[in-house]
Amino acid sequence: MKRLVKVTVNEKPMEGEAEPRLLLVHFIRDVLGLTGTHIGCDTGHCGACTILMNDVSVKSCMLLAVQAEGQSLTTVEGLAKDGKLHPIQDAFWEHHGLQCGYCTPGMLLSAVFLLDRNPNPTEEEIRKGIAGNLCRCTGYVNIVKAIKAAAEKMSGEEGAKTTSSKG
Repeated sequence: MKRLVKVTVNEKPMEGEAEPRLLLVHFIRDVLGLTGTHIGCDTGHCGACTILMNDVSVKSCMLLAVQAEGQSLTTVEGLAKDGKLHPIQDAFWEHHGLQCGYCTPGMLLSAVFLLDRNPNPTEEEIRKGIAGNLCRCTGYVNIVKAIKAAAEKMSGEEGAKTTSSKG
């Protein structure tokens, strides 16, 4: 028997019907129509389905839609605000942190989660922070560069470097 599931997605109230066994990733994509969250392995290994639930990184293929009832979800569609890309999206673009793009939504959300908790991570901390997200194309070098650049931009270090280099 289907059940009405009410969630807040990207700061907007949304609802839809879900069978008790429907995975959250399928609810987001098929019921709510937000297809930025990708389906990879359905076993929690690849991270393509990573979203934020109450600002915590989760793999949406490991949760049932009914478990998200009343929760606040952030998907890749919610990163840009007022037509302006999130700094992590800009950094992935500027530093070539994506190739085929399949892992990118989950990678972006894992990076946002990391930077919210650690605004100035080392390369090792970045690699650990994205360890649950697999990329088959990039080799991670540019992804790590992009996350580091976003961290600097978000913390204002980039602006401080620019100002001091002019003087």
